[in-house]
Amino acid sequence: MAFSKKENAGRAAEIYRVLEKSYPDARVHLAYRNPFELLAATILAAQCTDERVNTVTPALFRKYPDAISLAAAKQTALERMIRSTGFYRNKAKSLLGMAKNLAERFSGKVPDTMAELTSVPGVGRKTANVVLGACFGKPAVIVDTHLKRVTGRLGLTGQSDPDKIELELKEIIPEDLQTRFSWLIGEHGRR
Repeated sequence: MAFSKKENAGRAAEIYRVLEKSYPDARVHLAYRNPFELLAATILAAQCTDERVNTVTPALFRKYPDAISLAAAKQTALERMIRSTGFYRNKAKSLLGMAKNLAERFSGKVPDTMAELTSVPGVGRKTANVVLGACFGKPAVIVDTHLKRVTGRLGLTGQSDPDKIELELKEIIPEDLQTRFSWLIGEHGRR
């Protein structure tokens, strides 16, 4: 059964209320201290558990605490450090591309807009939304596998394309609740 946008907005609000009571501690599960660390950890989290990423990142961030130091890393050394996250060659390439781009274009700082973040190699809308929502307090619908699956099952979206899901959910979830809604749905999806 398809619901109108207004009906889905009401349903989303009720789902939010229920999940907020069930998962009051919902959050990003990646360990980070700043936008650079969350950006790098989110890149590593592709096709990998947050728990595995959190075992790899402490040593990674001790050796490469910022984009400028990571930009100078050797790919083979980086690959060894992140090997257990899977797809380590591609991830190392993405991390180096991201770090070099941040160093060259943004003085090593992580930008705080969707347009700038998605212009960085290795950063798509999902990764950008994670950083924008968690680090910069901006409205963010984080379309990961949990959000895609759960919102589809709940009938909040009929889309399968992540960009279309994001747009559809932005129309029914108030901006000030979007990031939290994403975390709540993610928490529910994990359980």
